Amino acid sequence: METITKDTTIAEALQIDAGIIPILLNSGMHCIGCPASQGETIEEAAMVHGIDVDELMKDITEYMNLKK
Repeated sequence: METITKDTTIAEALQIDAGIIPILLNSGMHCIGCPASQGETIEEAAMVHGIDVDELMKDITEYMNLKK
């Protein structure tokens, strides 16, 4: 199973598991279809949107761990 980290681009993360879409949307990150998401990392997108990347990654990691 691939791992999603804060250095993973939004596009890569969605390829790994599109199930994270609600997590991103609920955090205020509505960049799912944005062209910038192709090359923007989760950390970069979080910074642009004023989101705490550590909290976001905690939510994503919890979700991914539930699937194991």
